[in-house]
Amino acid sequence: MKRAFNLRSHHRLAALTLAAMAIGATGTAQAAGPTDKWCSNVKIRFFVGGAEGDAFGTIVYNGARQAAADTGAKVDYVFSGWANEKMVQQLREAVAAKPNGIAMMGHPGDAAILPLAKEAAKNGTKMMYQNVPVPSAVAQVGGAYVGAQQEPQGRALGEEITRRFGVKGGDVAIVLGSFDDSNRGAREEGTAKALEKAGAKVVRLSSPTEWASDPNLGIPVITAALRANPTTKVIVYPGGQLLGNASTYMQAAKKKAGEVINVGFDTSPQIVDAFKNGWVQLTADQQPFQQGYLPILSLCQQVVYGLAPINVDTGAGFVTTDNYSAVSDLATKGLR
Repeated sequence: MKRAFNLRSHHRLAALTLAAMAIGATGTAQAAGPTDKWCSNVKIRFFVGGAEGDAFGTIVYNGARQAAADTGAKVDYVFSGWANEKMVQQLREAVAAKPNGIAMMGHPGDAAILPLAKEAAKNGTKMMYQNVPVPSAVAQVGGAYVGAQQEPQGRALGEEITRRFGVKGGDVAIVLGSFDDSNRGAREEGTAKALEKAGAKVVRLSSPTEWASDPNLGIPVITAALRANPTTKVIVYPGGQLLGNASTYMQAAKKKAGEVINVGFDTSPQIVDAFKNGWVQLTADQQPFQQGYLPILSLCQQVVYGLAPINVDTGAGFVTTDNYSAVSDLATKGLR
């Protein structure tokens, strides 16, 4: 004989399950209503990526600080100067400290991050990743990714360049990127392949991570590439730091504003100024503020409420000469 379904027991079990999900990091149940500073007992290590004052990193940092202010989380910020080896060592130190959560830049790649992610999981530390995806680490250990999808965003930018500026067979395009790093360089490789599909001759230039900290280091290489390819129609930069320095590169190469189409990724006060003065014509926005804010929010939700991690593609489309003024105030404030 089949046992009758006990509705009262079912309701009691459901209530107990919901109550268990509401138990936070300290083992105490959370209030049912809105709670101020609800994540105040959670400790997080957040990787900003760049050095302090870095154009892109500053926006990420501002997003993370806002999330910490909104949630009450105790956040330690880690600055790495975009150096992969330094990030890995800092991640090793972060895992050893056993915080409740770590928000990690994915630049070092799966091979470097995965063993440390496994160690963090054994310690009970939640992981989130931002800016560069690490799919194997997420698939094997857990966590989630907040940032633009590298290859699709790069390919979309290449297609937009082709459509907007009429790139065709025989045109020369210089694309800078970390082409020796398949993880980080997937975005710029996507752009290069899209331009090649349109028939352009693509010159790939290696862009060392040090250039992000000091964009002027790229002046000799970029000007030499422009001299070697005098008919260059477009140059694509791998990040906001270099794109914001486009006027310096062009003037060093004795090019006038608009003579070469300057394209890249991100926004910043420098990029907005370059749009105003005709040096930059197009950029792909990946909303770094969200890459700072959402990983901390997600870690807090995971630790305090037992919720699933947040996956967000922050690629937001394109900023152009027609619409840059809509984001200029936010960019100037270090928010966009």
